[in-house]
Amino acid sequence: MTVPGMSKAAALTTLHAGFMPLIDCAPLVIAKELGFDAAQGLSLVLHREVSWANIRDKAEAGAFDCAIMLAPMPLASTLGLGGRAPVEMIVAMATSLNGNAITVSMALYDEMLRADRANTEAGGMAAARSFARVVRQRRADGVPPLTLGMVYPFSSHNYDLRYWLAAAAIDPVNDVNLVVVPPPLIAESLKAGQIDGFCVGEPWNSVAVADGSGVIIATKPELWHASPEKVLALRADFSDAHHDVVLKLIRAVSAACVWLDDLGNRRAAAEILARPEYVGLSQHILLRSLVDQLVRGAGFTGEHTRDVLVFNKGNANFPWVSHAIWILTQMIRWGQVREPFDIAGVARRVYRPALYRSAVAATGQDVPKEDEKIEGGGAFFGCETFDPKEPLAYIDRLATKDKSVDLTMFGQPTL
Repeated sequence: MTVPGMSKAAALTTLHAGFMPLIDCAPLVIAKELGFDAAQGLSLVLHREVSWANIRDKAEAGAFDCAIMLAPMPLASTLGLGGRAPVEMIVAMATSLNGNAITVSMALYDEMLRADRANTEAGGMAAARSFARVVRQRRADGVPPLTLGMVYPFSSHNYDLRYWLAAAAIDPVNDVNLVVVPPPLIAESLKAGQIDGFCVGEPWNSVAVADGSGVIIATKPELWHASPEKVLALRADFSDAHHDVVLKLIRAVSAACVWLDDLGNRRAAAEILARPEYVGLSQHILLRSLVDQLVRGAGFTGEHTRDVLVFNKGNANFPWVSHAIWILTQMIRWGQVREPFDIAGVARRVYRPALYRSAVAATGQDVPKEDEKIEGGGAFFGCETFDPKEPLAYIDRLATKDKSVDLTMFGQPTL
């Protein structure tokens, strides 16, 4: 962000960065607090925001030089989705994988237990089947549909929740109500009875569990292990104009991610993140997911606490083009895209693996030689893997999708 009267030199060393109060804002916070930015000759000025829409607006307008964004956001901005003018954004690196969970109210959890105890207590993808039984019973009884919260239309939370529902033959458009609730408000909305469940990043699932209003029934690793979540995003014109600065920024944030992935540093990270200017919650709550000791909620017997949050290991910071292509398939699947576009071309325009490789070349970090890979292979929404070379065939195979989807506009007839 260039302030009137600021020298050119200062403008290129002082970077304004936006973030949301979530545990996975940690890479920016640690980069600043532990001096990884200063080691690169930079000074990060961090700005906490109240909604993802604010992050989008300020990043697109240039009020932020960079931001930790939801992985789909830079793609949506570049495509001009949501009725907005296109703004070219880039993803310089991923900053974290996993981190999300699906949480339901105690009342809904009890309904799910009564409908199908075995699948409810198994959690993960199995819990969607008991959720579906509740949905069908409510419809038969003439009860209004359940309301589920997610944080932003162009988010992994939205796509995770829809995929989880659709895998159990629940139509996310007609069988439930999906509403947008900013992360800091979502646990309180559940407690107040305004929503029946939600998909959000940590620590807000743990907040709902701690206050006795919710139960975590599925974690992101149970849906798709090592899946995309947050990215470091910038305007493309800023990156083009300040290439060397962006390389330094990537190195600073990458170093913070390496530090964060040492579990021995997680308690120190929780102490810093607990400050009111960052996440502003107790260290006790933050540590539940940081040290892989997630508490699911009263009476929940399902267990899955491995890799709740991943900041660096397994090439977590690499901006995989295959992640971008998968995200674009979900935008098409759910009717967010109404005009044809070059799927692979847009993915490569926004996600910049070559930029990341250039930045970390001298750090000794292992960097993939390929830009994309087959996704899945472990947990992948309980079904198949995803081949980024066949995105349209993949969408066509999905049984549940928006009725407006027309793959022929991309030049391929349905299978």
